[in-house]
Amino acid sequence: MAIIVRLDKMMADRKMSLNELSEHIGLTTVNLSLLKNGKVKGIRFNTLESICKTLDCQPGDILEYKEEILEQLPPQ
Repeated sequence: MAIIVRLDKMMADRKMSLNELSEHIGLTTVNLSLLKNGKVKGIRFNTLESICKTLDCQPGDILEYKEEILEQLPPQ
């Protein structure tokens, strides 16, 4: 995946557990865990806003773009 989720790092920096963040933003721990582990295809802006407000950070602190490098197959 080209977008890497750094939510776990921000939570650790703020010493906040998954359960605490879940209570603050109104998202289930299951859905928050899926987001934290990069298992989701998207995120609503209002959810991202709530996370940033609670963790006192910017979206770029949570999401990172990394270009994917595809393996090239040898010519046949």
